[in-house]
Amino acid sequence: MSYEALNTYKQNTVLTATPEELTLMLYEGAIKFMKIAKYSIENKDLERAHSSLIRAQDIILELNYSLDMNYEISNDFRSLYDFIHEKLVDANINKEIQPIDEALEIAEEMKETWKEVMKQIKLKVYQSK
Repeated sequence: MSYEALNTYKQNTVLTATPEELTLMLYEGAIKFMKIAKYSIENKDLERAHSSLIRAQDIILELNYSLDMNYEISNDFRSLYDFIHEKLVDANINKEIQPIDEALEIAEEMKETWKEVMKQIKLKVYQSK
């Protein structure tokens, strides 16, 4: 598959995704960039670590901004996103792995929780038909 075809496929995937699927994609993207940053720090590629951490930070900020604050649980999510973002900034300033590990652990747990939420949504939609 050519790069152009792959890029078109990715764009179509995003454009046709449900809001729930988009949220999952954001979690997956943040986790991917955190892992790249960790690998880059371990291998002394500080420029790549920096750019990967910036991308992960941007995704976490997007998740934070997209919260619907009409729900009480949104405050808990906001606190977690703020914590993750703070750890990523710290990792970027100091080029340390430990803050990435802390952020990564929470992001992975949130992604798995979100996948369970998606299953419940699909189940409710299916049962209501």
